[in-house]
Amino acid sequence: MTRKNLGRVTLAALPFVLALLIDLTLYAGIKDRLPDRLAVHFDAGGSANGYTSFSSYLLYTLPSLLVLGALWAFIAVKGRLHGRADRWFIGGGFAVAAFLGYLLIAVLFVNVDVPDGGSAGFPLWHIAVALAAAALAGALGALLSRLVPLPEDPRDPDPATRERLVLADGEVAAWGRGIGAWWAPVAVLVLLAAGVTVGREQSWFIGVPLILFALVTGTFCRPHVTVDRRGLTVSGLLPRPRVRVPLERMEGADSRPVNALAEYGGWGYRIRPERSGVITRSGEAIVVSLTSGREFAVTVGDSATGAALLNTLLDRQRAGR
Repeated sequence: MTRKNLGRVTLAALPFVLALLIDLTLYAGIKDRLPDRLAVHFDAGGSANGYTSFSSYLLYTLPSLLVLGALWAFIAVKGRLHGRADRWFIGGGFAVAAFLGYLLIAVLFVNVDVPDGGSAGFPLWHIAVALAAAALAGALGALLSRLVPLPEDPRDPDPATRERLVLADGEVAAWGRGIGAWWAPVAVLVLLAAGVTVGREQSWFIGVPLILFALVTGTFCRPHVTVDRRGLTVSGLLPRPRVRVPLERMEGADSRPVNALAEYGGWGYRIRPERSGVITRSGEAIVVSLTSGREFAVTVGDSATGAALLNTLLDRQRAGR
C-alpha cells in the first residue's frame, strides 16, 4: 500500500475507530450499573419495545462500527473518488460514525440503574443531538479530507491521446456487444416469487408493484450496448426502458476497469456522486466523461473498441462532418 493510500485509509476509518473507543470508554464507566437485559428498541414515543442480552449487545452492536470503518476504508482506496465527491464521502463517514456512535452509547445510558425486568425509556431529544453531532462531524471530515492527497485520476487528462478508430471520410461504423448479467434472472425470479407471495398472503397492493418491477428487471436480463452516430445506448429485450447518452453530452470516452462495489456501491443501474452507470460486474468498462463534469460507465467486454469509436465519432461531430 502506498503512503498516499495509507493516509486515505486512515482518514476514512478514523471516525469509526474513534467512535468505538469513546463508546467503550464510556461503557467501562457505567457497566456495573447496567441490567442484564437491555432495552435496545423503542417506539415513536420513546417507550421500550425490544430487548436483548447484555452480551449480545456488545458482540453484535458495537463491532458494527469497525465493519463500517473497514467498508469506508475500502471504498476510499478503490472507489476512485475525486474533488467534491471525495469530500462528501469522507465527511459522510464522519457523520455516520458520529450519529451511530452517539446513539449506541445513548442506548446504554438510558439503561443505567434500570432494575432487571424494568422498562427504560428513550427521550427523543437524543435523536436531535445525534443529528447535530453528525452535522458537525461531517463538516470536520470534509475539511480534513483536504489534507490527504487524492489518488491519481484514472481518466486521460488529454483528450488528444485517447484511443480512436481510423475511419475513411464518409465511412459509417457502429459497434455493439451484449453484457450478460448472471444475477438478473435470479433477481427476476426472487422478485416474482416475493410479489406473488406477498400478494396472496398479505396485500396485492404491495405484491403487484413487486411483480411489475420484476418484469421491468426482466427486460434487462440480456442488456446490449450500442455505439453509433447517436451516441452510447444500453437497452434490454424491449425498446423501453433504455439508457442513451447522446454525443452532444460527451467530452470523451475511456476504457478502464471499474470496481462495482467500491466505485458504484453495487450492481444494476447506479447513481453515485459525480458518476452513474449500468454496472453488471467488476471489470472493463466504457467510461464516458460528460460535459456536465459527471461520468457514465457501462461494464462490457471489448470496451476499448467501443470507447475508441466514440472518440472518433466525437471528433467527426466537432469537425462538422
